[in-house]
Amino acid sequence: MNSSKTWLVTGVAGFIGSHLLETLLKQGQKVIGLDNLSIGKMETLNAALRYIPSEKAQNFSFVKGDIRDYKTCHEVTKKTDYVLHQAALGNVPLSIEDPLLVNEVNVTGFLNILRASQENNVSRFVYASSSAVYGDSQNRPNQEDTLGQALSPYAVSKRTNELYGQVFHQCYGLSTIGLRYFNVFGPRQSPQGAYAAVIPLWIKALLNKQTCYINGDGLTTRDFCYIDNIIQANIKAALTQNSKAFGDVFNIALGKQTSLLELYTFLKTHLNLGEDIPPLYRKERPGDIKHSFASIEKAKDILNYDPSWALEDGLKITMDWFKSQKR
Repeated sequence: MNSSKTWLVTGVAGFIGSHLLETLLKQGQKVIGLDNLSIGKMETLNAALRYIPSEKAQNFSFVKGDIRDYKTCHEVTKKTDYVLHQAALGNVPLSIEDPLLVNEVNVTGFLNILRASQENNVSRFVYASSSAVYGDSQNRPNQEDTLGQALSPYAVSKRTNELYGQVFHQCYGLSTIGLRYFNVFGPRQSPQGAYAAVIPLWIKALLNKQTCYINGDGLTTRDFCYIDNIIQANIKAALTQNSKAFGDVFNIALGKQTSLLELYTFLKTHLNLGEDIPPLYRKERPGDIKHSFASIEKAKDILNYDPSWALEDGLKITMDWFKSQKR
């Protein structure tokens, strides 16, 4: 990034949004952050800003607002060069419990920020999609053009985002790019709440010598991807000049399959806590995909995506961060 541009990061007080903010500010960019703080937290935002020199932190402006409000979306996209849209209700169980709410945020909210970006002539609209769109597909690895049947309202909402992104490029010329995240992890990811992701949840439990719960038989697999790889993908997508990327979607993952049992063993071994508390197994959650494994060749070819952080290295950094928070 050779010149300073203005970036809008929605969901800026969340896990991924705060890391995007940190990286952009360090590179001398101007950032507008939008968050309604329903999931994102000010402490997450402030934790990111602690790493930023004061002269660069002045390039950040925070707007507390909701993507379900079109006026807010229109205002924050004025004079914005790039949009990195991360705001969403991002979990499967909640979508099964409350599909109306998830549709309001993930579909109507998405359409609001998309339309506002188009009306304000934003140069690039990069948005978070999800591996959930693959549903019951049996193809391994998952390739972008082969989807199965959706297994949850959350998956439907993310697939709808992709269709809107494609149509807005075709109908209005807005340069949209969708990033299908697989299982993202890293420092500042919350272990709190009923819908916490498995890595922070297990690290917290192990550090506190509590029981870890495994949904299913432990042979469920995921493609875990360290946060810095996700940040790289967002910035490369925003800055790409490859027109093949516009209106399309890309898998963003490590391209490696890891079972829950393998993950649990690695965490337990490297935390080296001495006392062995065996995990407890329980039923698989409704709507969860059994196996998740990405082909990342398309992102490598078109976006020049090159995940530089291996799973083990990312896990070690994440464990060190959680240990530092325990002091």
